[in-house]
Amino acid sequence: MPTDPVIEVAGVTKTFAGVRALSEVDFTLHRGEVHALVGENGAGKSTLIKVLTGIHTPDSGRVGRNGRISTIYQEVNLVPLMSVSANLFLGREPRTRFGLIDRARRDAEAAEILKGYGITADVRAPLGTLAVGEQQMVALARAVAADADVVIMDEPTSSLEPREVETLLGVVDRLHEAGIAIIYVSHRMDELYRICDTVTVLRDGRNVHSGPLADLPRIELVSLMLGRSVNEIRKHGTTAFGEGHHAGAQPVLEAVGLTSRPRIDGVSVSIRPGEVVGLAGLLGSGRTETAKAIIGALPLDGGTVLVAGQPVPHSVKGSTRAGISMLAEDRKTEGIIPNLSVRENIVLAALPRLSRFGITSRARQDRIVDTFVTRLRIKVSSPEQKVAELSGGNQQKVLLARWLCTEPKILLLDEPTRGIDVGAKAEVQALIDELAREGLAVLLISSELDELLDGADRLVVLRDGTVAGELEGDQLTREHVLAAIAAEVRDDADSDGSD
Repeated sequence: MPTDPVIEVAGVTKTFAGVRALSEVDFTLHRGEVHALVGENGAGKSTLIKVLTGIHTPDSGRVGRNGRISTIYQEVNLVPLMSVSANLFLGREPRTRFGLIDRARRDAEAAEILKGYGITADVRAPLGTLAVGEQQMVALARAVAADADVVIMDEPTSSLEPREVETLLGVVDRLHEAGIAIIYVSHRMDELYRICDTVTVLRDGRNVHSGPLADLPRIELVSLMLGRSVNEIRKHGTTAFGEGHHAGAQPVLEAVGLTSRPRIDGVSVSIRPGEVVGLAGLLGSGRTETAKAIIGALPLDGGTVLVAGQPVPHSVKGSTRAGISMLAEDRKTEGIIPNLSVRENIVLAALPRLSRFGITSRARQDRIVDTFVTRLRIKVSSPEQKVAELSGGNQQKVLLARWLCTEPKILLLDEPTRGIDVGAKAEVQALIDELAREGLAVLLISSELDELLDGADRLVVLRDGTVAGELEGDQLTREHVLAAIAAEVRDDADSDGSD
């Protein structure tokens, strides 16, 4: 294990709006080390990263840096309207002898660099035309190409499909061999135990453990993150959801032949009261587009949506009135309103129901907010705290509360546990279980196949915007899901060969 420190943090404390985000935190990163930084949302991981990178100045304590730091954030922080190559070389563009940007050289070098990351897209195209996973890989390539001594990766695989994850982990291995230090933030245990040498666990802003990761069994790691005993986790940690009383019931939601070319073509989904139906498939298979088509946020070329047998007007307003609510995948751009308070974000969708003669009752707002802050265990100093100051997991809970307070019949959940920690994930899954038992119909989208297999009563498997299969009962296995996707691939290959 290398002993040369590139980052040394001693006794760092940082407070925001009366809430202590970090409390006397110690952290050491050695050259050539892959160091896992884990903890529940709100534990202080993001704040520590911002202290390390100089975005935040600690209230007290010492931060020592011995080298350049480059950071890859969970939400891609590049410029979507600029070309791929311009983003890759932003701030360090190759120049001609006259001092102008050498675009031809920049494009050629960008194409060569990105080839090593599995990206073959036109580097002259705007970055925003690439899939989210490809944009994340461009951000990774940019960070690595910056000749940093330390690379911080904040949930780098949350938007990637399995092939891209393997490419990223291979890059981490290469950086490790080259002696570059890495801080790796992730909630995916398989990734952590595969690539990380050491681990630091934060809980409630404190460092509760640092040491070799191989010496720490997974259940003990979760115990440290949650502050609960191993026995308690073993007793309650296997929560499954989706066991509502739906057998034999008529569908409350029927989406028939939804078509919005070229994104989805003829997709049909039905959900009964108390049933959790999962949408499985690779990135780009049409999962999010199907949910947006159901809620009325995607223009349709064909197809209908019915609630309790009645056609629903194709608009978000019409769908919401019919009892459909949706938790969007991207909470930053399609969810939270950062400058508003937690209270205002939660009651936003319910304001029409809370108003009488155009006047909204503040007392009714407060009762609803208090109910959901308690029920969802949202960590907040007060309901008037700005939602932008909360951790990602708590922002996700605020969005969930917003739609639950509209008392929907159908809830569409697009990646509800993306980027949130093990504890928050278990709480969200337990809540979905509770909602299903109460009769709510749930459409669940997740990139994590195990989450779908554990949580759904049925799976609709999508590929290239069409239904590749529908699975339930004994068919709910990883092998059957992959076979459903592979069968569609073989059909494509057969048809190509016959033309």
